[in-house]
Amino acid sequence: MTIPEEGCLLRIHIGEDDRWDGIPLYEAIVLRARELGMAGATVLRGSMGFGKASRIHTAKVLRMSGDLPVIVELVDSQEKIDTLLPELDEMVAGGLVTMERVRVLKYGAAPER
Repeated sequence: MTIPEEGCLLRIHIGEDDRWDGIPLYEAIVLRARELGMAGATVLRGSMGFGKASRIHTAKVLRMSGDLPVIVELVDSQEKIDTLLPELDEMVAGGLVTMERVRVLKYGAAPER
């Protein structure tokens, strides 16, 4: 698979407890991106954050709030990202979705060990 040098980064900020069809939302997004043949996806779990409601979510033992912040990052061409956006509109009920242009410097699998 190739990716153009000028690509797009789609960043989706959601909660760890968010669900889609009975599975974690972040997992559903990654699986759908893979089905669409996108170049790659990464899920990052935050240790602390807040969103529009200004409620703090943290992993601290004394303030165990659960529903920690999760960020799903997808990088591919603008066209591929655009194919996923209508589906994300249905899947992501609350959160933040951003998109920015990126310059892809390297894209490839690590050599076998």
